[in-house]
Amino acid sequence: MNKNQEPFYSGTVVEFVASANEYCKYMERAEELEGEELLKILQRLLPFIYIKGSLLPELDPYFEEGNEKFVKEEDWNRIYETLKQKFGTADAFLEVFDERMKESEAPVVASLAENLADIYQDLKDFLILYQTGTNEIMNDAIWECRMNFENYWGQKLVNSLRAIHRLVYSGEEIGKVPEEESEKEKMERLEKWIISQKQKEFRKNRN
Repeated sequence: MNKNQEPFYSGTVVEFVASANEYCKYMERAEELEGEELLKILQRLLPFIYIKGSLLPELDPYFEEGNEKFVKEEDWNRIYETLKQKFGTADAFLEVFDERMKESEAPVVASLAENLADIYQDLKDFLILYQTGTNEIMNDAIWECRMNFENYWGQKLVNSLRAIHRLVYSGEEIGKVPEEESEKEKMERLEKWIISQKQKEFRKNRN
């Protein structure tokens, strides 16, 4: 099979790689953009990523030990803090598609910055692996990215898009400074990040 016939060089995969790369680029330079400008970019980019993510080929992994991770906690925090500052009080939105809804009678509040940072983490890890050019590694990068899309970041993407749509057309002020985050809130955010990582590891081990 020549290079052009390999599934990880298909047009769909290449287009997904391009959209993921564009997303990560904007997340990494978010501090250069105004909050409203960033939201309008995401309004157009996220649907394209979703479509291409849904079309990733179904592959079987080569390796049993799982893929290497490159995005560290400090990288995630940097993206999160930048986005949260850009969105301000517009960062929080009510969530209806959240596992916590099953255990809570009160509305669940989600963070747009947190969702986008989570998506960045998965896409950036995928891109670094894919760009190695090694067939087996590229294969497993696509396999894991599709699995995470189905079970994790795909839902976060559409949830975020719903919030972004409202913000773009509601006229709500973007970037208004919220009250300073308490130490308790910081610890809760860190715990959520750790739980998120454990859930992803559990899903990976099940597959």
